Amino acid sequence: MKPFKLMILFSFLLSSFAFCKNKKPETPKESVLIQGEILPAADQPEIYLPLLEGKRVGLVVNQTSILTSKNNIHLVDYLMMEGVNVMKVFVPEHGFRGDADAGEEVKSEIDKSTGLPIVSLYGNNKKPSAEALSDIDILIYDLQDVGVRFFTYISTMHYVMESCAEHGMPLLIFDRPNPNGNYVDGPVLKKGFESFVGMHPIPVVHGLTVGELAQMIIGEGWLAGKSQPEIQVVKVKNWNHSKSYSLPVKPSPNLPNDTAIRLYPSLCYFEGTDLSLGRGTYYPFQVYGYPDPKFGDFTFTPVSIVGMSKNPPQQDRLCYGEDLRNEPLDHQFTLKYLLGAYEISGKKEKFFNTFFDKLAGTDQLRKDILAGKSEAEIRASWQKDLDTFKVMREKYRLY
Repeated sequence: MKPFKLMILFSFLLSSFAFCKNKKPETPKESVLIQGEILPAADQPEIYLPLLEGKRVGLVVNQTSILTSKNNIHLVDYLMMEGVNVMKVFVPEHGFRGDADAGEEVKSEIDKSTGLPIVSLYGNNKKPSAEALSDIDILIYDLQDVGVRFFTYISTMHYVMESCAEHGMPLLIFDRPNPNGNYVDGPVLKKGFESFVGMHPIPVVHGLTVGELAQMIIGEGWLAGKSQPEIQVVKVKNWNHSKSYSLPVKPSPNLPNDTAIRLYPSLCYFEGTDLSLGRGTYYPFQVYGYPDPKFGDFTFTPVSIVGMSKNPPQQDRLCYGEDLRNEPLDHQFTLKYLLGAYEISGKKEKFFNTFFDKLAGTDQLRKDILAGKSEAEIRASWQKDLDTFKVMREKYRLY
């Protein structure tokens, strides 16, 4: 074997080891393609490799950017093995390996496995700079989203799109199935409540893939200056919004399984309160509780867990609450957990912290809860905006 090929093979082995070394051991699965099997964009190299020939390539990726049809090889490793000129990697919240806690600093550095520059897009620098793009001809975005407005990978995509428009950079968006893509629900974000956990006037559960949302962002003029980046969406094969999809890699440290991903839209509102939603356990977003026996019979104690949750809410305190790990996987967004905990707490306004309205995308939800409204009454308040969004959504659906 030629020295150059040996060097690439050695780099691939090192980088593949680096991506796996922080995970609990799993039984390897051989990837055997079945006719009609769901294929994310990354698993269709016959479409995108010709587009990268002779180009200097940048990638917006993390631990979810894998080719399941090729034994879960990472996209960076695969492209380098195929001789693609990968120049650098841009990373979102949770970092390149997906082991940084929510809100934890993600640093720019040199990746020890591949030798590639890693450019953080989380923290003070959320947008690729002109300098960072100066040695790149085309950018690829390939992050596994979960279809919920406050999951920040779509905010990263927004800033990447703006930067590409500003600097004339073509953007390839590798689409992946939305594990919450079979429905649309929740309050639509109101003007004045934009933040990194909600940049667009969309509902909590938006029912779009990142490719569909990217087209909506451009089509509705939501980028700065209503800019129009040059994008191409590589579609998912053999998937539609009625099909379920189990993620092969957890999309963030505290969404470890399908149950957590389905409960995430409902339980994330507890981030805007003093309650624990299981951060600091091995079943986050599947339980909730507080250090008071009146909240329920199930008990758990949040602790600091490296690679999952550092200094979690209610750390080292015995919490009482509810265990939702046996909830069905067809579970959809509900306010019943939030409303129930609010009633039990008796805290009124003190139940909420300043983050709650950002998660809700409006202050109306908090006001309705304080007014003692039922879930049905609260839902009625956002139904008109939700219906309007559903009509708009149809214009951008790809599946």
